[in-house]
Amino acid sequence: MPRNPDEPVSSARSTEPRSDCELGTERVIRAAPERVFDAFRDPAKLARWWGPDGFTNTFHEFDFRGGGAWRFTMHGPGGRDFPNESRFVEIEAPRRVVIEHLSNPRFVAEFEFTHDDGVTLVVFRHRFESAEMCARIAEYAKDANKQNLDRLAVLVESERE
Repeated sequence: MPRNPDEPVSSARSTEPRSDCELGTERVIRAAPERVFDAFRDPAKLARWWGPDGFTNTFHEFDFRGGGAWRFTMHGPGGRDFPNESRFVEIEAPRRVVIEHLSNPRFVAEFEFTHDDGVTLVVFRHRFESAEMCARIAEYAKDANKQNLDRLAVLVESERE
């Protein structure tokens, strides 16, 4: 992680998965973890950055607490809608958010925020039920996950402290 907050930061990149059922993506964001975490906690902010480039969101239910429901529709750039139902499994402000995606494809999304000298490293782990499912989803999710974290960085870094 860069130690100088003024040092240029590249876009998101893949990181080593812990198993063959997992995708890993990381991104350095020039902000304290509290600000990054707030982009999850605040549904208006989350709706602005969640998903790959060109996607928008409509939230139907957002209960940001352990066990809380999160139902939303992602609207693709081609006009297709993607209904999503998830549950917040674990929330540890400002260090960690774990989400279980209950609609297909089923997965667990884990976000960890580590602070170091004015920047936050966000590690996003996307864990699937099988290696086969992970490989199938990886064809598009690797790039989509990078875009997702890049959109998060743009939102958080554009806000004033």
